[in-house]
Amino acid sequence: MQSQTPSLPLILGVTGASGLIYAVRSLKFLLRADYAVELVASKSTYMVWQAELGIRMPAEPAQQEEFWRQQAGVAQGGKLRCHPWGDVGANIASGSFRTAGMLVMPCSMSTVGKLAAGLSSDLLERAADVQLKEGRKLVIVPRETPFSLIHLRNLTTLAEAGARIVPAIPAWYHHPQTVEDLVDFVVARALDQFDIDCVPLKRWEGH
Repeated sequence: MQSQTPSLPLILGVTGASGLIYAVRSLKFLLRADYAVELVASKSTYMVWQAELGIRMPAEPAQQEEFWRQQAGVAQGGKLRCHPWGDVGANIASGSFRTAGMLVMPCSMSTVGKLAAGLSSDLLERAADVQLKEGRKLVIVPRETPFSLIHLRNLTTLAEAGARIVPAIPAWYHHPQTVEDLVDFVVARALDQFDIDCVPLKRWEGH
């Protein structure tokens, strides 16, 4: 059963980690379910789009909104607002702007390290830091392998600070048939942390 659409927007942070398909699929399901999304992509995300798919992501917010909707295949529905990575004066940079929390997906180890150290060098990092200081939900989906001891310690620090860590690790009990099925499992489990149930997923119900 789909959860009730919240009145507060959800922040979607996209870093330069490999696996932009995770961000695209999560945005697709959120917009289809009529959620409001505040999206901020880090500076390195532009390079990852070019490297992984040979696509240039526009920098201007209005064009970027159209770009993300095209990639997600959702021309209408929901509410999407995109923010420049360097706009630290944006609404999501302040704790007085109320949100349902923030999902960072995929999340690079560089971003994990900065968040664990309390550093905010761009809007994405500042927005994530705001969620922690305000006691709101912050869900991190790290996409790296193997984890070094430094990575593990930084993730532990974030978990101790209240963040939820949802590694990009799929399951097979739902009998995936496509790459999208594997991706959608991770997306569904990440959105579960916000009590958002908008991804069609065969859930485990026991033997």
